[in-house]
Amino acid sequence: MIEQDSHEAVVRAQYEAFRDRRRDDSEALLAADFTFTSPYDDAIDRDTFFERCWPGGDHFVDFAIERVTVDADGAFVTYFVTTDSGAQFRNTEYLTVRDGQIHGVDVYFGASYKDGKFVAKEPF
Repeated sequence: MIEQDSHEAVVRAQYEAFRDRRRDDSEALLAADFTFTSPYDDAIDRDTFFERCWPGGDHFVDFAIERVTVDADGAFVTYFVTTDSGAQFRNTEYLTVRDGQIHGVDVYFGASYKDGKFVAKEPF
């Protein structure tokens, strides 16, 4: 149980650092071998994550963690975002945590909204 409590603390600290734009704190939580995978990114490294993904958070006006589900290797996190353009979306991510650091993130995109209305994505 202690390890899972620790995983949740690390994960929450990372999202709070991202939300509050505290890059130094975020960097300290990401392991040297960190990778980030999303529908746009295939296992990009730590430096590329900060170059490509970090700036997007500058446009978030609200960022709320809705749930954290922890297991032995990390945690699933679902969050809801509102951007400065009024867009809203919900994503779920799985973060792999070892030795107090995040080693990987896998992102699963959810639905998008604008002015409270569902915005359909283009099908493949």
